[in-house]
Amino acid sequence: MVNMADRWPIFSLLQKDMLNRIKLAIVFGPNGNEALFITKDNDVYAVGTNCSSCLGVGDAQSSTHPKKIDAVCQKSIADVSYGSGPHVVMVTEHGELYSWGHNGYGQLGNGSTNVGLCPTIITTNLTGRQVTQVACGAHHTMALTSDGEVFSWGYNNCGQVGSGTTTNQPTPRKVSAGLGGRRALHIGCGQTSSFTLMDSGDIYSWGYNGNGQLGIGNNVNQPNPCRVPTLNSVIITQMACGYAHVLALSDEGSIYSWGANSFGQLGISNKVNAVSPVRVAPELGRFMEVASVHYLHVSAGHSQSGFVYMWGQCRGQAVTQPHVTEFASTDDVFATMTNPSVTWRPLKVVSPEGHSVAQSIAKSFNDQESADVRFTVEGQTIHVHKSVLKIRCEHFKSMFQQHWTEDEQSEIEITQFTYPVYRAFLEYLYTDKVTLSPEDAIGLLDLANSYCEHHLKQQCGHIIRRGIMVDNAAMLYAAAIKYEAAELEDFCFVFCLNHLSAVTQTDAFESLDKSSLVAFIRKAAVAGAFRY
Repeated sequence: MVNMADRWPIFSLLQKDMLNRIKLAIVFGPNGNEALFITKDNDVYAVGTNCSSCLGVGDAQSSTHPKKIDAVCQKSIADVSYGSGPHVVMVTEHGELYSWGHNGYGQLGNGSTNVGLCPTIITTNLTGRQVTQVACGAHHTMALTSDGEVFSWGYNNCGQVGSGTTTNQPTPRKVSAGLGGRRALHIGCGQTSSFTLMDSGDIYSWGYNGNGQLGIGNNVNQPNPCRVPTLNSVIITQMACGYAHVLALSDEGSIYSWGANSFGQLGISNKVNAVSPVRVAPELGRFMEVASVHYLHVSAGHSQSGFVYMWGQCRGQAVTQPHVTEFASTDDVFATMTNPSVTWRPLKVVSPEGHSVAQSIAKSFNDQESADVRFTVEGQTIHVHKSVLKIRCEHFKSMFQQHWTEDEQSEIEITQFTYPVYRAFLEYLYTDKVTLSPEDAIGLLDLANSYCEHHLKQQCGHIIRRGIMVDNAAMLYAAAIKYEAAELEDFCFVFCLNHLSAVTQTDAFESLDKSSLVAFIRKAAVAGAFRY
């Protein structure tokens, strides 16, 4: 989450009341001088220089005042991407696809090469399918459906459409050669190359390969998808595509990079291109997120320890290894350290106005002056408010009743849980957020299960997912079973299955109780782990 007005200059054009209405936005264009934003009431607006009619407002005139894009208002936008022309593609929550802007190569997917002044729905070969994600390269477009199918269209001079030829494609065409009916989870585009992340954790790439950005060990362009081979034993969960380089994040939090490196954007302490994936800064520990965008030679990452790193072409400097910053998110890197300053993903917006009710309640946590009850855990005190606890938690609603002893007490001692766990729980009741290590999150999962806090169980699951490693995977799997966290159990099982040989050699696996071990072996057998 970022504050738009503080980080992105183009939003200084907006009046404060309009700024406060924004919930999602992108900044794009050759100079970062165009912006689209969606308001809390689902209206869509555009502002800026309007290069190639990319604002979608029906003309080619620039505007310093936001104009409404009527065709996509009230459509509940789910995803949006942009090209270099620029052209813009939006997806609604219902899976409909709209495009407008530059169209010299058929990248709008409407069958023509005429500039799109207004949003037009794209239907060719997509009727009956629900699009969930879009990605744009310089002048080509990709779409991912809910069934895991990949479609592509537009400029195809290097084979980036994945059709097996170099002929431009004016309408969506399913990418099938090389993918073998496998299900895709995520798509991405470099300037003239394309990538898809499969449910197996493999990455497939195609298109221009002059800098090795396809990661297949050579510099030969590919008109059909090819699997990135050297990531064979690595399960990739996220990827981010730069101008001519790629970042990939594994399920163990490791970053890999490949492709162009003239500005150090691979983060491997040199400026030599890499035609195959290379591990980035393993000494920095586990990462939760990687970021890049096809406009730029910049990379960023957010570590599990909370630090944001940047490398590559940062404000004219070639930063050849991850450099720690004071930023709160990877979005801030692209707002302040790149040229042009464009967004690498749609931005969720924080209102710049004063404290909301939620902010005021969050600020009152552990405030000794206003609190009316305190909890003592392991000799440490946490100050809270009965009214907040009763509103937020059924357990406390029952506890603080007149016939309960605790209702008359100003201090309550907790012995079942550790201080970090109980403090994190109480703070969650004030903020809806959990700040805890993956190890302590298991204790919080136990508490959430005991107190029937289902949403908290989900948050614990997210934290544990980010902290899963070969050494602790079996232990986390057992904890998920014990505390009836079904989604987390499935996630841990898949991780163990993907790293089966290594996991079965760990102390955690050896320590599994009999019931957990039997459950694991049965599930692994059903998944085909023991076939010869």
